[in-house]
Amino acid sequence: SGDEKNGKYLVKSKTKPNGKKPPTEEKKQYVEPEFTKIRVVDFDLKELVVLPREIDLNEWLASNTTTFFNLINLQYSTISEFCTGETCQAMTACSTIYYWYDERGKKTKCTAPQYVDFVMSLCQKLVTDEEIFPTKYGKEFPNSFESLVKKICRYLFHVLAHLYWAHFKETVALDLHGHLNTLYAHFIVFVREFNLIDPKETCIMDDLSEILCSPVPAPAPSAPAPAPSPSSQNHVTER
Repeated sequence: SGDEKNGKYLVKSKTKPNGKKPPTEEKKQYVEPEFTKIRVVDFDLKELVVLPREIDLNEWLASNTTTFFNLINLQYSTISEFCTGETCQAMTACSTIYYWYDERGKKTKCTAPQYVDFVMSLCQKLVTDEEIFPTKYGKEFPNSFESLVKKICRYLFHVLAHLYWAHFKETVALDLHGHLNTLYAHFIVFVREFNLIDPKETCIMDDLSEILCSPVPAPAPSAPAPAPSPSSQNHVTER
């Protein structure tokens, strides 16, 4: 069954010193607070994605989608040596297996690295096509533009979900989980703002989205500061 295949991606619990089998409901390492609190930025991402008043919606979607494609491609490249046909025989995320559909709609079963390669090749082709993502002033966006942006975002989400599900341990080992968390949160806030992915598609990662798309938790209050010494009080400046 799919669950058996996915078993090898589960993070083994280290809280079992007595050698008992961990429970079947595995705790996902990537939603544990010690990892989710690590971000590269701590400001409100919502402000970052809102359409600026003077910018055309399609221009905004085009520039952001291109940026996300480049960043997610880069993030995947950091662990690509661990994502092989042997380790990742299918493109998995949680209990989902993604299949690739070619231009004729034919379903293809492929390994995760093959699937990611298909995704990145398609995205590269679309974002560099002047007819679809025009860069010259005054050139119109095609009628199909929004649906193509939605397609790109859906595929990029699959790659992000696979990174968390199958390669989070390696990402942590490389100390890149802060980058991944920030990229994921920024991406989710962006696709929600413009309704670019069906929530049914992203619901498999809702537990993580809920944590990462909320403001960063405030640091725990530190011990009260000691009372100033008499000598330091002498330096109070007069108004």
